[in-house]
Amino acid sequence: MVAGGAPVVPAPRLRLTRRGRAAVLGFFLVVNTTCGILLASASRAADPAPGVPAAGPTAVVGPHDTLWSIASRHDPGRSPAAVVADIRRLNDLSGSVVHPGESLLLPRAE
Repeated sequence: MVAGGAPVVPAPRLRLTRRGRAAVLGFFLVVNTTCGILLASASRAADPAPGVPAAGPTAVVGPHDTLWSIASRHDPGRSPAAVVADIRRLNDLSGSVVHPGESLLLPRAE
C-alpha cells in the first residue's frame, strides 16, 4: 500500500499475440539471413582473382631483405623475377620497396 491507502497494482506482463510472435520470428529470420549473406560475400572476397597465384605461406621481412632475396629463398627452383612478380601481385605492391617487420604473402612453391 502507498501512503493514502491506495493499493499498488503490479504492471501486467507482456504477452505476445500470435501475430506478434510471427512478427518477432520474421524479424529474427531477416536479421539471420542478412548476416548470412554478408558473411558469405565477405568470404568470397578472399578468393584470389583469376590470374593471381594462390597465396601460400607468409614471410616477415628481415633487416636487409629485398623482394629478390625473399623470392630466391622461398622458391629456389623458379626464376626470382617470376616469384617477385607473384609476391607483388599477392601483396598489391606498386614498387619493390619492403620494410623490416612487414609481413608478405608468398605464392605457393611449385
